[in-house]
Amino acid sequence: MADELVSGLLKETDLRVVLVTASELARHARELHRSAPASASLMAEALTAGALLSALQKSDSRVNLQLECDGPLRGLFVDADATGVLRGYAKNPLVSHLGAEGTYHWRPALGNKGFLSVLRDLGGGEYYRSAVELEAFDLARDLERYFGMSDQLPTRVYLSVLPGTANGAPEPLGTVAGLLLQPLPDGDQAAFRELGDRLARDFESTLKAQAGQGTTALLKALVPQPDLEVMSRYPVSFTCNCSKDRVKRALVSMGRAELEDILATEGEAKADCHFCTTHYVVTGDEIRQILAEMDPPTS
Repeated sequence: MADELVSGLLKETDLRVVLVTASELARHARELHRSAPASASLMAEALTAGALLSALQKSDSRVNLQLECDGPLRGLFVDADATGVLRGYAKNPLVSHLGAEGTYHWRPALGNKGFLSVLRDLGGGEYYRSAVELEAFDLARDLERYFGMSDQLPTRVYLSVLPGTANGAPEPLGTVAGLLLQPLPDGDQAAFRELGDRLARDFESTLKAQAGQGTTALLKALVPQPDLEVMSRYPVSFTCNCSKDRVKRALVSMGRAELEDILATEGEAKADCHFCTTHYVVTGDEIRQILAEMDPPTS
C-alpha cells in the first residue's frame, strides 16, 4: 500500500477525519538514520503525527512537531508541509529498548520528564508555538492534550506501528498509520465521542485486516458511514531539501572573519544534515571563491 494521506468529512455530523499511511516513509527514515528499534518506532509515530498536523495547515505553510525528554532518546523533531513532504530526526537514533505494552511502553526511551511542542506557520511571516508537558508519555495521548489545551478543541488521535513481514523476514515497521478525528465548529459532539470510542476499540484490528487495500478503502472501513465524503488525498514522502548551495549560504552568513579562520585552521568546511544524514564538504577553493565574492574587508 502506497503511503498516502486522505482527508474526509462526515457531512451529517460535521466531523473531520484524516488518515495517513506511512509505512515506506517510516522505513526510509529508519534506513537513513540506521535507527535501532525504539528510536525507529517513535520516529515512525512522530512522522505520522506530523503528516496529520500538516493536513490542518494552509496549502503553502509548514508545521513543526518537537518532543524533548530526559530519557535516552533525548528528543525528536519533524518538519512537514501541507503537500505531504516530511522530514525528521531523533536526537539519539540508537535506542533499542521498549517497555512492556501498556502505560510504560515508551518510558525506557522517553524517561520521566519532557514536553511536546508544535510550531505552526500562520502565513505572512507569522508563527504560533504551543507546548504541553508530557503526561501520558504516549504521542497520541499527549497530542490530544495539546489540542485540548492549545486549541480548546476536542480531538482524538490514533497512531499505530504494527509488525509484519518483508521479503519473508520479520519487519517491525510492517504497517504504520495514523488517524485524527475532530468536530468542526458546529460538529455533533455526541457523534464525535461515539465514533472516537469505536475507533479506539477497532483502529488496530481494522488496520490489520484492511491495510493492504489502499488508504481510501481503509478510511471507509474505519468510518463506514454513508455520509463520509473524501475531500482530498495526496502521497506522503520523506524528502529533504538540503543542498550544498544551502551550506554555502550558511557559510556566507558566518561572515568573512570566521570563514578566513576556517580556511586557515581546517582548510575546508564540513556539514551534516540532521534530517537525511547527507555529508557535505566545501573545499578550500570553494571557500576562497565565497570570500572573493563577499564585500571587501573594511580598513
